[in-house]
Amino acid sequence: MKINWQRKLTSRKLWVSIAGFVAGLIVIFGGNQADADKISGSILTGASVLGYILGEGLTDAANKDDKEGD
Repeated sequence: MKINWQRKLTSRKLWVSIAGFVAGLIVIFGGNQADADKISGSILTGASVLGYILGEGLTDAANKDDKEGD
């Protein structure tokens, strides 16, 4: 079974889960809620950029394949 990493890395559910997990760890280990919010916000912002870059790359690759097939 092959894992589609591009699809996994662009999943909003994955990144929200990761951000929530990290925020929870910060609070558990003595950090305050403000720090947890800043860090989880940074994770989600990075995920948005990553999703955009991967999405554009996939679109460009699909367009390249279409042009080569003509």
